[in-house]
Formats: sequence, C-alpha cells, structure tokens
Amino acid sequence: MNVSVVLFTADLRLHDHPPLRAAAGGGRQVVPLFVRDRGVADAGFGCANRLAFLADCLADLDAGLRERGGRLVVRSGDVVDEVAKVVAETDADEVHMAADVSAYAHRREERLRAALEADGRRLHVHDTVTTAVAPGAVTPAGSDHFAVFTPYFRHWDRHPSRDVLGAPRAVRVPDGVGSEPLPAREDVSGTSPGLAAGGEREARKRLTAWLRDGIGAYEDRHDDLPGDATSRLSPHLHFGTLSPVEAVHRAREAGGPGAEAFVRQLAWRDFHRQVLAARPASSAADYRTRHDRWRSERDARDDIEAWREGRTGYPVVDAAMRQLRHEGWMHNRGRLLVASFLTKTLYVDWRVGARHFLDLLVDGDVANNQLNWQWTAGTGTDTRPNRVLNPVLQSRRYDPDGTYIRRWVPELAGLDRAFVHEPWKLRGLDRAAVDYPDPIVDLAEGLERFKRARDRD
Repeated sequence: MNVSVVLFTADLRLHDHPPLRAAAGGGRQVVPLFVRDRGVADAGFGCANRLAFLADCLADLDAGLRERGGRLVVRSGDVVDEVAKVVAETDADEVHMAADVSAYAHRREERLRAALEADGRRLHVHDTVTTAVAPGAVTPAGSDHFAVFTPYFRHWDRHPSRDVLGAPRAVRVPDGVGSEPLPAREDVSGTSPGLAAGGEREARKRLTAWLRDGIGAYEDRHDDLPGDATSRLSPHLHFGTLSPVEAVHRAREAGGPGAEAFVRQLAWRDFHRQVLAARPASSAADYRTRHDRWRSERDARDDIEAWREGRTGYPVVDAAMRQLRHEGWMHNRGRLLVASFLTKTLYVDWRVGARHFLDLLVDGDVANNQLNWQWTAGTGTDTRPNRVLNPVLQSRRYDPDGTYIRRWVPELAGLDRAFVHEPWKLRGLDRAAVDYPDPIVDLAEGLERFKRARDRD
C-alpha cells in the first residue's frame, strides 16, 4: 500500500496545507477527496450562499490539482462511509484531514478513526490548518480554555508559529477512482445577488491586494461603515481557501498598527474556536446564563420579521440587514449593531438571530457566528454583558454623513444628514413623502425592558 487519502473539509486550498503535504510525502499517490456531507445538509446548514461559494472553491481546487497532474474526487453521502469506500477502492493505508472544533466534527472524526482502525488503516488529524494556533495549545492555569480574550491574546501572540508550506508541485492520483461531477454555482438557486466569488485564487488575490492597499489604514478604519475598509477575507477563512497561519505571517511581515489590529482579529477567530472546542454545548446553549426570559418568537413575531426584512425604522440597522440579504455578508460593525438591537432592544433570544445569520452568511460557521452572537447578547464571553448599543449614536459615529444608510436604504437617499439617522423627526409633507416605517420600538422603552429582564432596573 502506497496510497494516502486527503479528506478536504474547511481547508479548500493547496498552499500551506499540512495534510496534503504529509499525505504526498515520500512520493506517495494521493486521493484528494471532498465529501458533500449529508449530515451537514440534514442539520440545516446547507444555505444557498455557502453552497454557491463552495462550488466556486471546489472548482478552483480541482483546477489547481489538475495543473499539478491530479484532480479532485467528489462524493456525496455519509463522510465515514464515503471515505471507507475510497480507501477500499484504492487500498489506501492512511487518511489525512484537518482538525475541527464543533461537536459534530468531533463525532465524525471519532467515527472515522474507529472505522479505519478496525480495517488496519490510520487516521492523521492535523492542527493549525483552519486556525493559526490550535485550540488547547495555550491554556490558563487550572482551566482547559480561556474565557476572556485579552489574556488569551497575550499567550496566543507569543505562541510559536509553524512555517508556511508551499503548494505541492505535483499530485499523483491513482487511476480509476470514481468521482461525481463538480457542483456548479449556477445550479444553486436562492443566492444573494451580490455574493462574492470563491476559490483559492480569489482568496490569494484578495489577500495580496489587502496587504498592499488596505491593511495600513485598518486600525483607524475597521469600523468605517461606508468606507468598506475591512479585508472581506472571512468567507475565505471559513472555507479554508486562505490559511490563517499564512495570513498571520504575511500581516506581521507587512507590520504597522493596521497589521497588528488585523492579526488581533485573526486571534479572535481562534479564541472562539478554543471556547467551542472546550464547551461544544455553547453552539446552542448559553455559555454563561443570565437567566433571560426572552420574548417568545410568537409574541415577537412582527418585530423579528421587521428586523429580518430591514424595516425596523432604524436606518443603520435596516441598512446592515439589507446588506446581509444582498451580499450574504455584513460589515462587522453592522453585525454588532443588529445583534445588539435584536437581543437587547427587542429582547429576542440570540438563537433567533444566529439562525437567520446562518441562513444567509457566506462566512457563517458555528464557532464565530454562535459565540459572537452570545458575546453581543451578554450570554457569552463579554466582560460587560449588559452593554446596549444605541443604533442612532452608533450610526452618527460610524456613518456620520449617512452614506452607508443611503447605499442600502434608498428610500432615505434624498435626506440630508440632519434626518438620515432619525427620519421619524421629519414633519408633515416631508415625512409623508418618505416611504419608510416609524421605529418599531422606542429605544428608551426597549432599554427599560432589557434592564427589568436582567434585574438591572
């Protein structure tokens, strides 16, 4: 036996790919395998935007492998069953894959390990493929994970980093391994009109442009809503078309305050992964309960629907929600604002918002999505769990001229900055001429409701 299988999951690239490099070592033949996991679809995580982006990623990965003499093998079904079939077809003696952090991923890994070992095969699971620092690599005394970001970051920042690996020059795939046709973006219906393109080539092009033109101003402009001054690399990090290890290395090479701020955001991503790895139940349950008595979805139905549609009457909230629907992506400051508005001003369970995000976000994953929602709702790792973001003040601060609002809420495009943040203050015919709803809740009333619910009044 001189064949290895590389099981691609959320690591759809050739550059800096430890499982692929290990599998191809010693001139071995390699089966690059991707399984369209039936369990992911059954759990409701197969949203249209991610499926379309995934199709781009798989097509690009296959093209890169073909340039090196190989190809991507695609199967559908249960991951363990499909890997076992490929192993039997090729008489492979080992399988390589990246480590993951969700409870589902852990169960899948253990099932795969047991099936392979029962047949005399080996499973090799590689760290620092989807993270820059592996979960559990840095821990505080007396605990299996950090519950607060700042001390985590101090340890993370000092932790030794592995070298960045180049892409393989050649990939030799055994003859006769069957594959399904690659999925195609155009076969996916219901995608956001402005959905970005996927694939490793796009990821590397975007990273290079970001390091050249954007990262220098990142510290000062990362909250600039209209300026769109963030990297927009989150979908590529989610699908693994970009290595977080390489992103950290290249940002540090660029240097400067902007690079330091960007690296800190990459550390936040690893922070949430180490929390989820240690506390897998936090994907659905409060990490730190506040004994909330959330409004029921039935009682809050109209408010929830207005929030989803971007018709709350608060322009910056509505702008962000409409950006999400159009692009399958939302500016980070917008994510904080809409999450605070839903969970604290409307006092709706964070799981309602997290589920809607996962229905649309191209970068939606369990660790970042669920734990960021918990952070904002005050049930997660935020050291100030009762903070409430005022959408009007935030709008004036991060979109002072109303440019972001006018871009996504065209009903308000004709308003000057005196009213664009608070159109309900228009009077008479001026107000009647604007087809935009009044606020669905008074901010002061929402704040009082939240304080009462948290016993803070």
